[in-house]
Amino acid sequence: MNILLVGSGGREHALSWQLAQSASCRKLYAAPGNPGIEAHAECVAIAADDLDGLIAFVRAHGIDFVVVGPEAPLVAGLADRLRAIGVATFGPCAAAARLEGSKGFTKDLCARASIPTAAYVRCTSAEEAHAVLEGFAIPVVIKADGLAAGKGVIIAETAAEATAAIDDMFDGAFGGAGAEVVIEEFMTGEEASFFALSDGTDVIAFGSAQDHKRVGDGDVGPNTGGMGAYSPAPVLTAELEAAVMDRIIRPTVRALAAEGSPYVGVLFAGLMLTGEGPKLIEYNCRFGDPECQVLMMRFRGDLAALLYAAATGSITAAEAPAFAHDYALTVVMAANGYPGTPEKGGAIRDIAAAEAGGVRVFHAGTARVDGAIVATGGRVLNVTATGKSVTEAQARAYASVDKLDFPTGFCRRDIGWREVAREAV
Repeated sequence: MNILLVGSGGREHALSWQLAQSASCRKLYAAPGNPGIEAHAECVAIAADDLDGLIAFVRAHGIDFVVVGPEAPLVAGLADRLRAIGVATFGPCAAAARLEGSKGFTKDLCARASIPTAAYVRCTSAEEAHAVLEGFAIPVVIKADGLAAGKGVIIAETAAEATAAIDDMFDGAFGGAGAEVVIEEFMTGEEASFFALSDGTDVIAFGSAQDHKRVGDGDVGPNTGGMGAYSPAPVLTAELEAAVMDRIIRPTVRALAAEGSPYVGVLFAGLMLTGEGPKLIEYNCRFGDPECQVLMMRFRGDLAALLYAAATGSITAAEAPAFAHDYALTVVMAANGYPGTPEKGGAIRDIAAAEAGGVRVFHAGTARVDGAIVATGGRVLNVTATGKSVTEAQARAYASVDKLDFPTGFCRRDIGWREVAREAV
């Protein structure tokens, strides 16, 4: 197959690495790609949100299959347009992508389908939200309804923080994403990420991970798009995974199909493992970032063939996903200032040295300038290692981090801390 991968981040670098190894992949393009993806695909200068440009490229280059990495083009309807011209596409239609595009839509679907999740109220004005807030205990969760690059969630520890979060969102702190706000009860437990592939009717499990959202060691500071992750997540036992599939994933797929918007692609469920069982925090309509990086490090098989089976309604006929027994752990190197205003343009050296011994450095926010690699975004690199335990994978990842020469970057130093502590007992 001639395959087009849409996107330019660390998730797409990890996907391109696996897709390029697939026996069913004849030619791989990436739009727009990044300097790391260049090693696996022919990069073309078309932005991920340039839907017209992407459609024209697909037509001109005989593309058989498109894999959409980021959420924004899916919410904008890229998959719909590709399917309308007969091109197999891995990624949901715009109607189904509302699972990520609108947190309120997802909460309402959970209510209709009896999917366990936190109690919530949707609000369309600051005045309404302030009145609703009085009915919630503190801490409370305030969410911008729309896409906010993983940053539109505030866990308010005081009533004053909650009030300020509401005002900020309706004042435009997250752009149009905050035109509506969802207020949720705070759930207690441990978070985990679960992935499943759906062809619109059938669904299969595709692994687990744990992300680290807060910017600082010890889970302090503001939420980010993710500062690191590891896979699998042992806290998600086989019994819990079965419960997630039965109570959360399958009811979601059934509900969307019944409502005329079958879900095709990957379902990324953010979960809270509560005393009452797993509950859905939120859905993403694409592979997580940086969770995708650790999943791809462990995946064994023909990724292109598997994703194509999901895109063409034949997921149950495909070879079941297989993963290495080793753990994978990724550390995000971010630019100073992230998640606020990141310092761009900083030079990055010694990537090859950091990749010694099987470690992978996935490019997330880089560019090539006069032959040098420089930082162009908030999250810049994903240093990803494997090991027989999370402890071993963590040690190998940080040893590689220390080989990088990236003076304007930083990272958390405790990725995987929960599991490392459990392994030490």
